[in-house]
Amino acid sequence: MTRKGRALTLSVSDQEKTQLEHLALAFDQTWGDNPNVSKLVKAIANGELRLATNHDWGRDRINALNRARNLCTDLGYLAEAVAIAELLLERSEINLPLRQEIQAFVDRPSTPWRIEIERCIRLQRPFRLTYQDAASRLWNFTIRHAKIVTYEDRQYLQCWCDETEGSRDIEALLHNWSLRLDRIPEEAVISPAEGHWQPQLSTIQVEFWLLNSLAFSYRSKTEADLENEWLPDQQARRIVRQIYHTFWFFREVRRYGANCIVVGPEEVRDRFAKDAIAMARHYQAS
Repeated sequence: MTRKGRALTLSVSDQEKTQLEHLALAFDQTWGDNPNVSKLVKAIANGELRLATNHDWGRDRINALNRARNLCTDLGYLAEAVAIAELLLERSEINLPLRQEIQAFVDRPSTPWRIEIERCIRLQRPFRLTYQDAASRLWNFTIRHAKIVTYEDRQYLQCWCDETEGSRDIEALLHNWSLRLDRIPEEAVISPAEGHWQPQLSTIQVEFWLLNSLAFSYRSKTEADLENEWLPDQQARRIVRQIYHTFWFFREVRRYGANCIVVGPEEVRDRFAKDAIAMARHYQAS
């Protein structure tokens, strides 16, 4: 005696039937070597296969979630950062370099040295750190003020160090360093240092003018801009900003091109002008 099942008739086109058969083969729902659409439908109904939303996330959404992951990591919310990372890994839209970066984070969301660095920052205790630069040279730093920041999608330890050898900034900012976290060796040991914790990084004030349409579209950086005023005689916007590194300041204002004039201090202005002149020489006719 055979058991009668309830029949389900699907009204699909030939193209849709072919697509269902491809899915059946892809998910090993077959009868012998042939795809079995009925078996595929039963597997879905029984929860053996789960349906997911279309993989149509835009680049803006992916970037926003990845920034949220980095922010959670910076603030010490590692469980939340891992949850966001795992969500991103489920998506097919993320490119290979980003997938590799996120997978590496999930495999090892935090290293012992990072936990110790965050503890020292929280307790405001000086510490010593070994760092490897882009040329694979090892440096030892005694750090007396630090915070973890993000520049251009990379995380840095922005810090004040006793050591100034190798620094290429102006004299007033020689003690400030931006150390990429991914260049700190995994086996790095964080050891305590004697002395006091600096209340902040070294800073200087720079003045620059914005011209033409940029003068009207510029949005003030409330944490850094000390003055923001319109100069009617010059038809320019005057900005006075507190900075920690000329490198990152130049990276920002260089993209403004001829619509930005670095006014002072003179040492900063001269350094920026030399860079601009050297860049222009690449495009001068020989």
